[in-house]
Amino acid sequence: MPVVTLDKLVALQRNAEDVRNICILAHVDHGKTSLSDALIATNGIISPKLAGKIRYLDSRPDEQLRGITMESSAISLCFSMARRTTSQERPVTKDYLINLIDSPGHVDFSSEVSTASRLCDGAIVLVDAVEGVCSQTVTVLRQTWIEHLKPILVINKIDRLVTELKMSPSEAYIHMGKLLEQVNAVLGSFFQGERMEEDLQWRERVEERVAAAAAKEQEKLLRRNADAANGVNDEDIASETTASTNGEFEEKDDEDLYFAPENNNVIFSSAIDGWAFTVRQFATLYEKKLGIKRSILEKVLWGDYYLDPKTKRVLSSKHLKGRALKPMFVQLVLDNIWAVYEATTGGVKGKGDPGMVEKITKSLSLTIPPHILRSRDTRALLTTLFAAWLPLSTALLVSVIEQLPAPPEAQSSRLPALIDASSGASYIDPLVRDAMVNFKTATNEPVVAFVSKMVAVPTSELPQNKRRGGMLTAEEARDMARKKRAEIAKAQAVSNEDLPNGLSGITETLTSTNLNGDEETNGLRTEQKEDAEHLIGFARLYSGTLTVGDSIYVLPPKFSPANPHATPEPQRVTITALYLLMGRGLEPLISVPAGVVFGIGGLEGHILKSGTLCSQLEGSVNLAGVSMGSEPIVRVALEPVNPSDLDKMINGMRMLEQSDPCAQYEVLESGEHVILTAGELHLERCLKDLRERFARCEIQAGEPIVPYRETIVSTSEMGPVKTKDTPRGSVLGVTTSKQISVRIRVRPLPISVTEYLEKNIGATRRFYAEIKAAEESRGTDKSAEEMIDVDGNSDDNAQIINRLSISDFKRELTEAFHEAEEQQDHWPDVVDNITAFGPRRTGPNLLIDRTQSRICRRFLQETQEETPEADRSLNNSSSSNLSPETFSDKISYAFQLATAQGPLCHEPIRGIAVFLEDVTVSSAADEDAAGRDNLGRLTGEVIKTVRDSIQQGFLDWSPRLLLAMYSCEVQASTEVLGRVYAVITRRHGRILSESLKEGTPFFTISALLPVASSFGFSDEIRKRTSGAASLQFRFHGFEMLDEDPFWVPSTEEELEDLGELADKENVAKGHMDKVRARKGLMVTGRKMVKDAEKQKTLKR
Repeated sequence: MPVVTLDKLVALQRNAEDVRNICILAHVDHGKTSLSDALIATNGIISPKLAGKIRYLDSRPDEQLRGITMESSAISLCFSMARRTTSQERPVTKDYLINLIDSPGHVDFSSEVSTASRLCDGAIVLVDAVEGVCSQTVTVLRQTWIEHLKPILVINKIDRLVTELKMSPSEAYIHMGKLLEQVNAVLGSFFQGERMEEDLQWRERVEERVAAAAAKEQEKLLRRNADAANGVNDEDIASETTASTNGEFEEKDDEDLYFAPENNNVIFSSAIDGWAFTVRQFATLYEKKLGIKRSILEKVLWGDYYLDPKTKRVLSSKHLKGRALKPMFVQLVLDNIWAVYEATTGGVKGKGDPGMVEKITKSLSLTIPPHILRSRDTRALLTTLFAAWLPLSTALLVSVIEQLPAPPEAQSSRLPALIDASSGASYIDPLVRDAMVNFKTATNEPVVAFVSKMVAVPTSELPQNKRRGGMLTAEEARDMARKKRAEIAKAQAVSNEDLPNGLSGITETLTSTNLNGDEETNGLRTEQKEDAEHLIGFARLYSGTLTVGDSIYVLPPKFSPANPHATPEPQRVTITALYLLMGRGLEPLISVPAGVVFGIGGLEGHILKSGTLCSQLEGSVNLAGVSMGSEPIVRVALEPVNPSDLDKMINGMRMLEQSDPCAQYEVLESGEHVILTAGELHLERCLKDLRERFARCEIQAGEPIVPYRETIVSTSEMGPVKTKDTPRGSVLGVTTSKQISVRIRVRPLPISVTEYLEKNIGATRRFYAEIKAAEESRGTDKSAEEMIDVDGNSDDNAQIINRLSISDFKRELTEAFHEAEEQQDHWPDVVDNITAFGPRRTGPNLLIDRTQSRICRRFLQETQEETPEADRSLNNSSSSNLSPETFSDKISYAFQLATAQGPLCHEPIRGIAVFLEDVTVSSAADEDAAGRDNLGRLTGEVIKTVRDSIQQGFLDWSPRLLLAMYSCEVQASTEVLGRVYAVITRRHGRILSESLKEGTPFFTISALLPVASSFGFSDEIRKRTSGAASLQFRFHGFEMLDEDPFWVPSTEEELEDLGELADKENVAKGHMDKVRARKGLMVTGRKMVKDAEKQKTLKR
């Protein structure tokens, strides 16, 4: 294959119509990297013989070792295609630039899929022909739908239908047809959900128009005489009103949505064997032979169409007249594919046929080298024959060029919705919008780029630090060989670490490979130690042209063009370098035009994970807000083995947080340094990167910290009410000084309300931001509540929730309360009296003001001017007397603290309502001349009292723990089903469903597994099944463990069955005690010594 030069790739970037930005998406082990190898081989980067084996884009050693992709990587490829404008003219060769991004398929690295899809215009979605639609397949299809990418479906690993399942061509055709239906069903579900939402919005708009028309009609009747006197025609008004209310709902056409081989958006392939084809290829092949036009053959090669062997006419199923004919796809396509397998590897028979190979090559006019024909390696013969007949790269890249849009076309269709959904869309400069949507690349146009993630690259790997051109000198060759031998020795050490002489073997290997003595070895160590990591941005340019040395604004994730100078104000940085991403390497660029995926230097320290670059500050657009496929759920506390390395570890964790889209770094109140990851495999990769790349020191990790939630329920086994003659959950709290008393009541929220609040966290966050902005504009002083950070991480549904107004939120929340029919008496006018949400002001807990004077501010107000309570509180704060309104913000702050740390094990509370019934300030405190001076002391007392009262009211009900749950999907053969069930049951999992994949011997088992029990689950299930089962985890949410952690046997039956010691294991108490012990809290009921006996010695 000819090697494509860098100059040629740079020249192709200037012609945007010939550029394609694509990403490869699929479930884990469905063949993405093998497919990309075949494409890379077309540019001479790797040998075609190594395609599918070398896994070129898996540049990390652990990726090669595990055989899965962990980081998305990009590469630019050139593809030449000959085209005819008419059938008589000679074909003209044209070059295209393909910017290819290979993404991971494991659920732990779904964030990498999100960052890759935002930069692309089209997607290649792979599906294993045997495993079919898996959990991550649905995820990547949803990602293409959200990002408005045009997809191409590749049904990969068709060779497994021949070699493993031993299917006949007819059985394989039926199997692939069902697989195609499954994929289209997933797309149909997305379309149906979006259509139902649009239908609901349309109905609401019609209702508003009808109400407005009725109001106009009423106004017209009242002023009829005045209008008649002024000469206004009522018929015009009536006709206008009728037209505004008679709008019909426009149905969207979903014809082009689905995958269909006749539309040439489905490719059939085997990446490991290096072949692929589309229906169009075989239509071209049979056009002259059958005398049927290619356009007609494309429509009938797939589906229930049959070829009459006598008349050579195409028949539909109703014209068969009882004849047993094969479908055209089986007869003309699959039979030939199966024949090649039988002739080379033997297929079902198990032995090849050289005579049949010769016949096939002659009929297809193929030339196979003689040494391949004489070779005993049947795989080499198979791949060579297919490479000459149906090369994978040709089928795939031709489909990409013909089916997927170029950047100008893609941006005109994708960006309007993306811009409208961004923060402050109405304040965006029309010039910026026009430059992005209409793809303007001139140097004087606004520059807008989006950085989806930061990539860590060793300084020695940067182009400016590499030797350019020419052969290596002898010294450079020795240095390279020395590094390679050191890597080999290290790999041997890892593989032989269990052997007693492993250390001596490493020493001998290093000694034997040292060519120039100890000095060079020490020099190598010094060089490796000084090879620091450098962060570059993984970006896409949407408009203008970016050049090295340009000065550009870096917009933070919460930037809004409505207030461009808000804190933190965007910084202006200078672009220090631009790079062409070439998989494992980088190539320097001077300038980059719009529509290109590239690397950018100079952003280190200015972008945390993702951000927007814009050449102007006022009227710029904020494209931040990539929806991550998996949120970090696993927390682990880290500490260095050597305490003096603490600073190195902290700096390394900060760099890891920047370079990993999903990893997060926190410092807990206890001083622990915690890293948050998406799963067990993601945690292993992060720890490896910390030790070897970022911190470069020995780090030890503690036990994984799993999140829990605390809640309350009403059960018949609850104890008596703690405060007599009061409703359950009522507590009267009195401060230490006896000056202020607070009466509250705690109740569990209905399940429908809790679920609605969790679903709309983005809306409550936005409402609070608007209230805060209004207060700052009025100059309101910050209260004690401002001490809590409410920003947190961006919500996945923020772009959708942005559309929800306060009135809609109140209406839907009221409906959620009405769903709890048996509890409606407890929730009268509760929505209007909501004061705060918690914890972090966005959680699924409510603080409700039921005081007679309504001392707290209403949260859900249409306009913030309608808050007399806030004004009254402000007036009281300026007076010398203390009143209940003075402490309203302190009570709200105490509510935030109480819901952030529950009484069971200091985990966040979920699903409670706290009613503030009365706040009393004693006359002594009111009349005290120094009352205002004592406000600081009283503030602390009120916060502590309210927090403790909420926790006491919480424990008056029956408390429950909510466990973080994984949704586990296991694929296993029939022989190991029992072992899979045993492992899941032992770890307190619950089987949801079991289904047999039709046409295969594999079962798909869906189960729920506690996150706390999931560590080591993958290794155990592989060991127990000898590798015959594969599994995938996905965070499912929190599920209640229906067991009271404080339960003890009390009735006679319970005491008789279990005894006073309650020998039954209390799982909830076990979880609670484990968390309390980890946090240093007191654990009650734990005995250090049980059944102690006197020590016996040998003498006695």
